[in-house]
Amino acid sequence: MRRFRPLLFPVISFLTGILTVFSFAPYGIWGFQILCLAILSGIIVCQEKTRLAFFCGWGYGFACFGAGLYWMFVSLHVHGGMNALPAAMGIALLTMFMGLLPASACLLAHLQMKRFKTGRYLTAMMVFPAFWTIFEWLRGWILSGLPWLSTGYAFTDSPMAGYAPVMGVFGISLMASIAAGTLSGLYLAFRDHSKSLMLVTVVVFVLLLSLGKSLRQVEWTTVKGNPIHVRLLQGNIAQEAKFNPRQIYAMLDQYSNMIPRQPADVIVTPETAVPIYPQLLPAGYLDSLTAFVDSSGSHLALGIPLSDSRTVYTNSLVVVSPKDSGNERVYRYNKHHLVPFGEFVPFGFRWFVNMMHIPLGDFKRGDLIQQPFPVKDQWILPNICYEDIFGEEIAARLRDEHASGRPVASILLNISNIAWFGDTIALPQHLQISRMRSLETGRPMLRATNTGTTAFIDEYGEVVQQLPPYVQGELSFHVAGTQGMTPYILFGNTPTVILSVLLIILACLTARFRQKRL
Repeated sequence: MRRFRPLLFPVISFLTGILTVFSFAPYGIWGFQILCLAILSGIIVCQEKTRLAFFCGWGYGFACFGAGLYWMFVSLHVHGGMNALPAAMGIALLTMFMGLLPASACLLAHLQMKRFKTGRYLTAMMVFPAFWTIFEWLRGWILSGLPWLSTGYAFTDSPMAGYAPVMGVFGISLMASIAAGTLSGLYLAFRDHSKSLMLVTVVVFVLLLSLGKSLRQVEWTTVKGNPIHVRLLQGNIAQEAKFNPRQIYAMLDQYSNMIPRQPADVIVTPETAVPIYPQLLPAGYLDSLTAFVDSSGSHLALGIPLSDSRTVYTNSLVVVSPKDSGNERVYRYNKHHLVPFGEFVPFGFRWFVNMMHIPLGDFKRGDLIQQPFPVKDQWILPNICYEDIFGEEIAARLRDEHASGRPVASILLNISNIAWFGDTIALPQHLQISRMRSLETGRPMLRATNTGTTAFIDEYGEVVQQLPPYVQGELSFHVAGTQGMTPYILFGNTPTVILSVLLIILACLTARFRQKRL
């Protein structure tokens, strides 16, 4: 039995990593996130061997990402055409690599505890949360970034959501991991019979939740202008049919019938609702849509790939405005943050992409800073699918508009086609991510998707209306944008990273001061 003892804590960490997935949508048990991190941090600070702390962190991360991102298999195998074995192996390797980031956080926290003698309490409550947050932030950059399942997303319906407009999703990660550290500290204090430390940990925990709840009451933005009438279309085109040459014309007919059913200030289709380049469309197709725009006074936002040459392609949103609106006749937004393997081929991985059968797979990247488009009193800032998991980039675009004196977007718009991932937890997870963008910026978010989840999210991150997944339909509503700059728009993730570094330094200084007194 003693021989298997070293395996006990990595196994517990692995099981805890699986459990943490239930803190995210569609389950939404946000307390699990704090509990799971508390278990992990408690395991780390109680370890004698740094190597074991590393493997515990890696087991936690590998299990969390494996259980939370399993839907990637659907895109690679079911819709991408890759054989099941290499698809499963590819996902396993990716999640194993991603597990190295939480493992590194645990490793460095344990090393600091041993090298700088920060002790178990300070490590659990300050050092571990700081490194955990830093490595979550780094996950948004490494390999073009994959911050899906970041800790903070679990708290869209919790008191911690109040930190979103101040510090963003990674700021919530920091506060949540500190809260988890206080639970670890409470266990240590109880074990050591330290009533004073018990009191401190309880007070810190209550203060964190109370401050978050109080911040939720702050009105960071105000209503701007008059509401506009919006129609969001959900075509519910099966992914296996979307790029099938035999069915493309039926899909084009479907949207050409859905779009003119009712005029609106802006009508929005999903990403690649028109799945072929304009020059390949039937004669008169775009002309008929333009005629409807002019006769109805509607703005049409159309998801369509564009080809600027034989080798330059973009995943784009084109907005056609009525000729008498006073706006630019045709607005174009090109997707900036592309999906690796799906929209661009990372260096050295052409062989992997060749194992799939994914159309439109090597796009040109659009500029980060692209202007919003106007609809009456409102300015709408688009992003396409995967882009809305990068809150820092959306904040940077709003910040640039504010700094330059140009009109600042009052409404966010996401168009998506995540039919690639089937009817899985990817759909509610993506909706939860969009809700976080509304919380961070204090702006409503419009989501037009192919198979779900099409939704209207208000500036408080609440879903006002949504369509069920995998039905054909539309949402029709009026929405007023907002104006004002949240602290997160102005400063992005910088304060959270700085605060994390300061916590590490403060823990070291506190430990040194305590040693000198002894």
